Amino acid sequence: MLAMVTLPAFADLHVHFREPGQTWKETIRSGSRAAARGGYTLVCTMPNLDPVPDSPEHLAVEQEAIDRDALIRVLPYGSITKGRLGLDLVDFHALKDRCVAFSDDGSGVQRREMMREAMRTAAAEDVIIAAHCEDNTLLHGGYIHDGRYCREHGHKGICSESEWGQIARDLELAAETGCRYHVCHISTAESVDIIRQARKSGVRVTCETGPHYLTLCEDDLREEGRFKMNPPLRSADDREALIEGLADGTIDVVATDHAPHSAEEKSRGLAGSAMGIVGLETAFPVLYTKLVKTGRISLERLVEAMAIAPRRIFRLPEAPDDRIEVDLDTPFVIRSEDFASMGRATPFEGWEVYGRICRTIYQGKTVYNDLTK
Repeated sequence: MLAMVTLPAFADLHVHFREPGQTWKETIRSGSRAAARGGYTLVCTMPNLDPVPDSPEHLAVEQEAIDRDALIRVLPYGSITKGRLGLDLVDFHALKDRCVAFSDDGSGVQRREMMREAMRTAAAEDVIIAAHCEDNTLLHGGYIHDGRYCREHGHKGICSESEWGQIARDLELAAETGCRYHVCHISTAESVDIIRQARKSGVRVTCETGPHYLTLCEDDLREEGRFKMNPPLRSADDREALIEGLADGTIDVVATDHAPHSAEEKSRGLAGSAMGIVGLETAFPVLYTKLVKTGRISLERLVEAMAIAPRRIFRLPEAPDDRIEVDLDTPFVIRSEDFASMGRATPFEGWEVYGRICRTIYQGKTVYNDLTK
């Protein structure tokens, strides 16, 4: 007889379900099924789609697929700029009741004045700017962290400043405008420290990191596409700073940045593969095994970061009937062939972990049940 623990269902502020526009990678139905299998009953879908959800008409295309096929609550982002091109702002007022927040995820807003204007408008409309922070002038064709592994294996590196430099810029603007500002997928020690100091000074900033940044680093890299994502895996010191930031509350949320691609797109090694890994079905077991069972954080802190804080920060609907049943005691092996997601690229392939999601209940109804096997 399994010893079950009941926990609040998780909420993910950062997923890519690829519909509309790239349904060979993922769909609303397959993505929401993967979410349910991972213990999530609410996810927020990023706007790098075709069409980009930069107008009510374009957003309606995605919303139609959500209404038709979602197995859990799926809330879309609107983009910050039209076409995610960084040139013209969207109509925040027209979109704010149709989307959860605004992001140009996949690319940073490069022009300072454009981000200032976006933040001023966001403050006036009381909506969140969720920023992918990346300074394109510092990338130089890089695709993994500019560190030891990069130099030893002849790769092109992405420097840490490309992330933390734009965060620092945005925090100055957030302090000036008073907007609600959320930083996506932070990966560097400097990012943690800058955000920690800004929060102490009263800036309205929250942030997230991903399971892979908390459990892996450049020392774990292999010459395989399943280890390639943006931001890249950083140094062991960066990983340690992220764990400390999660433990002390500087990092509010763990979000997966679930980003499926086809097998072919992930088969070209570190240099040639598409950026992104899947994460919804592995997040809790990996984090429970590597952080909770090792004593780095408590189970309560992990649940706060995965279930409570996302809903609170984004003012999402409360879900008293949403819960999961978890087996914390029986080890199992992560096998991508078992995933509900159409994506299979995971750096956690073959890991033995604890924390199997056995049942996910959404609005009082079972949407995933592993107890029948």
